[in-house]
This record gives sequence, structure tokens and C-alpha cells, in this order.
Amino acid sequence: MAIKKYLAATSLIGASFTSLGQTAFIVDDLKVEGLQRVALGAALTHIPINVGDNLDDYTIAKTIKSLYSSGHFDNIKAYRDGQTLIFKVKERPTISYIEFDGNKDIKDEQLDESLEGKDIRKGEPLDRTVIDNIEKGLVEFFHSIGKYNATVDVSITNLPRNRVKLKLKFDEGEAASVRQINLVGNQLFSDEELLQQVESQQDLSWWDFMGNDRYQKQAIQGDLEKIRSYYLDRGYLQFNIDSTQVSVSPDKENVYVSVNLTEGEKFKVSGFDFIGDLLDREELIRSVIPLRAGELYNGSVVTSSEEFIKSYLARFGYANAEVRTIPEVDEEKKEVKLTLSVNPGKRVYVRRINVSGNAITADEVVRREMTQLEGGWLSNQSLERSKIQMQRLMYMESVEFDVTPVPGSDDQVDVDFTVKEQSAGSFNAGLAYGSYNGLQFNIGISESNFLGSGNQVAFNINTSTGSESVSLSHTDPYFTPDGVSLGNRIFYRNYDASKFSLVDYKSTSYGIGSSLGFPIDAINRINFGATLSKEELSQLSEYEQTRIMRETFLDPEDPDAGFDFTKVELSIGWSRLTLNRGLFPTAGSRQSLTLKATTPGSDLTYFKVNYDSKFYWPISNDHKWSFMTRAAFGYGNGFGTTNGYDQILPVQEFFRITESELRGFDRNTILPRAVQRNPSPLPGSPTPDGNASNIGGDPEFDQIGLAGRIGGNAKALAGLELIVPTPFLDDENTSSVRTSFFVDAANVWDTEFDVNRFSNLSVDQRAKLDDFSDASRFRVATGMSIQWVSPMGPMVISFAYPLKKEEDDKTKSISFNISNTF
Repeated sequence: MAIKKYLAATSLIGASFTSLGQTAFIVDDLKVEGLQRVALGAALTHIPINVGDNLDDYTIAKTIKSLYSSGHFDNIKAYRDGQTLIFKVKERPTISYIEFDGNKDIKDEQLDESLEGKDIRKGEPLDRTVIDNIEKGLVEFFHSIGKYNATVDVSITNLPRNRVKLKLKFDEGEAASVRQINLVGNQLFSDEELLQQVESQQDLSWWDFMGNDRYQKQAIQGDLEKIRSYYLDRGYLQFNIDSTQVSVSPDKENVYVSVNLTEGEKFKVSGFDFIGDLLDREELIRSVIPLRAGELYNGSVVTSSEEFIKSYLARFGYANAEVRTIPEVDEEKKEVKLTLSVNPGKRVYVRRINVSGNAITADEVVRREMTQLEGGWLSNQSLERSKIQMQRLMYMESVEFDVTPVPGSDDQVDVDFTVKEQSAGSFNAGLAYGSYNGLQFNIGISESNFLGSGNQVAFNINTSTGSESVSLSHTDPYFTPDGVSLGNRIFYRNYDASKFSLVDYKSTSYGIGSSLGFPIDAINRINFGATLSKEELSQLSEYEQTRIMRETFLDPEDPDAGFDFTKVELSIGWSRLTLNRGLFPTAGSRQSLTLKATTPGSDLTYFKVNYDSKFYWPISNDHKWSFMTRAAFGYGNGFGTTNGYDQILPVQEFFRITESELRGFDRNTILPRAVQRNPSPLPGSPTPDGNASNIGGDPEFDQIGLAGRIGGNAKALAGLELIVPTPFLDDENTSSVRTSFFVDAANVWDTEFDVNRFSNLSVDQRAKLDDFSDASRFRVATGMSIQWVSPMGPMVISFAYPLKKEEDDKTKSISFNISNTF
């Protein structure tokens, strides 16, 4: 048996080679011993030696270094057995499990990310040389957030089959408090005034449990920048923070911060100019930026001017524009002249736009919302507009984008849009019995992204005590490539108003309608619609509000017969949409104004005007807190004459209030009531055959009766809503659940109701009447609402308390709705 000659050994910190035999030989064979997980082929890729090569000390040392650089081995030795070269290796153990214990300030996800940055992850070989660096880096992190007593212990447990368990155990300890912040060198502004600008608090009293005086290095650095900005914004151009010292008490529980600063003197701006290429837009930029000669120097104004120029140039594809302000200081006059150096750089073009995350929605549906085009120059304005327009789609939960430079090109980028879809429709089916609606059956499907096409489809069958309806609708928002929408609808409805706390009448209607929408620009649209319908109205009792309608269409020969109407209704509407997303918006507005009227020649001639608006204002940078206001107004009336009577708004077209519009009140409870006036006849002389007779009595003795709610021809509502983060909810679900506190106000009235018509009644009878034409009889409620985009559709639960109500109003503390519109 041949005796193996030891050629070389290496340590973990380098590769050395010591010859114990022949220093050069020709290789006849090559072997690697000790491989378990690493394949032989993978190891050979790091060995630049072939059979037949003439080896020397340098080549072997270089090969050992190459094997170490692969990251697979803890120890490598080289041997010679005759003309055979043998590498004996010890593989690094594989990380089988990583465990964290005791960490509070650092989440597991952050630790995983930090370890992966050092190539330490489950399933990978463990490099023991980085363990000390990990411990040191984590301790430095804890020191930066004020935990000077924190310790980190990394333990390695060997497991079978050359595997290890890595455990990081943390003892974070308590955070040190900022005991005192000392400012040295400030004479123009007091310590109190300057420290009011910072977020770090100091030496809080024990009872101030809402305060936070915990030391954090980054917070202190941010506070120093705020102090710097405070001086620069007031003209102190040469203000400087000379040094900062942080001292820790011996018990490591308190921190003392000392800041040495130089205030300098005030400077005025003597003027400003531009150098570089402003793309022939210097006059426009000069007139828009807030810099002005003769005013005190203001650092914020200078920064905002630079950012505006960058943003403005980025609209035209100059995404990498550089803007730098060069001050020329006149110490004697205490003035500074500013020169803004502008370098737009190369115009950047978009090579490719990639979309990911749209598992349901077709790619073309997402792309048609983009204003940024492939092949065009990169525009930050177009990118943001594309993002917002995609977020407005009801079936998009979130949209993000990244701009990535194309390798090897300095004027091309790729744009990667990542979308997250959400449920865009609802399905409901059920059989139920309730004391209010009786036996109910309903089935319905509504989808705003039908088969991923972006088209809206809805089919509903609903039957309950008092109402049966069937409807089918379809809307194509891109009937033409330039955004003209087309909608069609067919419907049937049978309705008994008496079952819904309204006056007695029944209505059966069916019809077909169509609509077209035309975009004016990115946020404004005009819509046109037409509907042909037939309606039968029956069992309509005579009330003051329906008297004219009955007299107009009543058949004297059959006073109990119903009324048949055929009508063609035309509509025109304007809408404006600037919301930042379709569901649960937090910024922007939505406004609409619609006028619909029946055409001359229709049996009923009337018009209705509706205005609706919602405005959202974010009050926090992350949009988790926002404020919403809403307002709506409706008015309708008849026009023209029929059978000698002026037309009025038909009773079935009266305005009503739903539970979602006025939370805290039952539906239809605040509407004007139907008024019945019943004459009281006086006994007359007997008839020739001896029977009693009556003659008309004085109207003063007429009797007044109030029937059910009937509605009115005018409606107004308003609301204020504070949107807040939902407690105990992780970030992943915040876009599908919303919590808010609200105040609602609403009223419906009848402008055609004339209470003076009843002035000749007795005092007792007049006392039964309210002035149903009074527009000021608003009801008000406040409460909390929780909205959830569930897999079955949008759900809303509201808890409300009436603040202003009338005696016969029916209140409702809790309401629940599904498939509502947010």
C-alpha cells in the first residue's frame, strides 16, 4: 500500500501550503474525499486542475482558496498518493432550524431578513465565521434604541447527518430614558422653544404614562435635523451643529444628550438664477417656484423649489434630473444669491411594463387603465395616474410599482406593476322568515369583474312579503378603446308599499334600459341613458298628496280601477372621480349630478334631479386616519298638463330614506305622512220616501286623518365620518375592513304640500298636522360603523344613537346590511 504524502493544510482564515514531499508532479488522477451533501461535480467546478497538469505549491494553494470560496467547506486538506492528488474536505453543517427567543423590539421577520442578508437561512450551510458579527450587529442595534443592557447569545446545536440548530436568545432589558437634552450655544431661541420642535421627550413624570422618553439614536438624529430646519427656515443660513455627545449613566438606565451649535446671523435672498438646461421652460419654472428676492432665506423653500424642478422635469421623461442650489454669500450685506444648477440628464424611456398578481383579471383589463405607455418616455405623473386609476377598480385591493433600470442601458427602464386583487362581487341566496318582511326568498349574483374581463354583470331574483323583483344588467366600461361605456338592463318588479311602512298602493312595472358614458378627461364623464317601461298602479287611496294624480287619471265610470302608464325616461349625468381607490378610499372625491325626465307624450311627465358627493381627506401620512364628508340632494316635480290638471311627481317616484343613508332610524320612518281629509256631513230633510239625507257640512268640521308614510319630492342628507384604524387587525387585512365614527343627518319633505289649505279647520284638527313642506326638520344620529369586504360580498354593521328625532319616529340601534355600496 502506497504511503500518502501530506501536502498542505489550511486554517479558516487563509490558505497556506507546506510541501512535505515532492514540490512538483504531474497529476494522473484527482479525488475529493468527505463529500456528503455537495455533489462531486459541484466541488470539481472550484478545482482548476486537470489530469496531466504539472502541479506546484502555488497551484495547490490557489485551488484550496477556491474551494473555501465556494462556501461549502469548514476544513480542506490536500494529499498526494503517488501521482494522485486527493482533497479531503469537511463540509459545513446545514442549518436545519433557526429559533428566536426573547426578542420583542425586533420581530422574527426582521431577524430572518437580516440573517438572509448574511446568507444564513434554513437549508443553507452555516458559516461559523459570521456568528460573532451577527452578535455584534444585533447588540449595536439594541444600543441604538437605548437598550444598553441587552445581550445576544447565539448557540449552535449539532444534529445528526451534519445538521445544526441555530438559536438566537435575546435578553433585551429595559430601554434607557432620555434624562436631559442640553443645548449649548443657542441665544436667539430658548431651550424650550427649540425642544418644542423635537419628538424626543425628556425626564417625564411618573404619572405621564402616555409619554415616551425612550432613547433612540435615529430619533435624536431626526430631532437635530428639525432644529437645523427651524434655523434655516428663519434665515440662519450658516447655522451649524458642531458636535453631539451622548452619555450613559453607570446603571445604563439614563441617557444625557448634549448638542453644541452655532447660530450665525440672518441672511436675505438677494436674487436667484439658473444654470444648466431647463428645456426652454425657465420662465414657467421661475414663476412657479416659491423663491423670491428680498425675502429671508428659507431652507424649506429652497428644498421645495429643487423638488418641484425635479418632479416637473420627470413629467417629460427626465427621471434622473439633478438640481443643486449653489449659495453665494455676501458676509458684509448679509445676503445670499442662489444659483440653481439644473442637469436634466438623459431622457429615460420605458422598455417594458410588466404586470403581476392579476390571477383573475385579464392583463389587458389592467393595462387599459395605464397612461404610461411602453416605448414612451418615463413620466412620474403618468405612473402615479396609472396607479390611481387601477386602484379605483372595485376589484383591486392595492397597486404598487417599481422602476428598474435596464442593465447596460442608461436611458431605459422597466416598470413592474404588482396588483393585489380582491372580491369584486357578491352572491346571496336564502330562504328566511321575519316578522317584518314575512317569508323571503332571494338569489343574486353581482360581479364587477366578470370572468376577469372588467365587465360588470348582475342578476337578482328577490321575493318577500310585499316585493318581488327580477333584474339583469350588464355594463362594459370599455365598449370602445377610448373608454366609452355601454350598459343595458332589463327588469320586472311587483311592489306593495303597505308592507314597507308606506301608504297603501301596489305597483307592477317592467322595462328595458340602456346607457352610454363618455369620458371628458381622466376624472370627468358624461352619461346618457334611456329607459322604456310600463307600470300598473292600483289600490291607491285618496290622500292630499295623491289627490291631483287621482283626479288626473281617474276613470269616473270605474273609480276602483288601477292606472296604467307607459313612459320613456331620458337621463343625462355628470360624474367626477378623484378617489385613490375603488373600495375604502382615503383621499379624493366622488361627485355626480343626474337629471332624468320623461319625454313629452309619456303618460306621466316629470323630472328628477339628484346630486351626490363624498370627499375624503387623509389626516395621517399612512392614510390610516382620514376624514370623510358627504352630501346629497334630490328634487323632483311634474311638468305639463294632462286632462286639464298640472302634472305632479307621481307617488311611486317620491324620495325615501334608506337605513344606510340615515343610520339609527328605521327605513322610511322620517318621511312625510299621507294626509286624509274627510268631510263631516250634516243631517238634511227626509227624502220623499222617508229616508234620511245628508247635506254638505262646513269645512271647519272636516276630520283629518294621518295614514302611513308617503315620502316627498325633495330630499337632503349630510354626513361626517372619522375613519380610524381597526383595532387588533394586522396590516394584511386593513384594506378589507374599515372602522369609522359618524354623524348622519337627513330629511325628506314635500314642497307641494300647503299647510294653509287646512287653515279653515278647527284648532283640534289643525293640531294633528305637521308642516310637511318644512325643509328644516332634519333627523340626526351618531354612532360607529364596521365595514368588511367578505367572501360573500360587502357587509356593514352599524351601531347608532339618535341625537335629534320626532315623537313618532322609529329608531334602530343596530343595523346590518350585506351587498351594500360603500
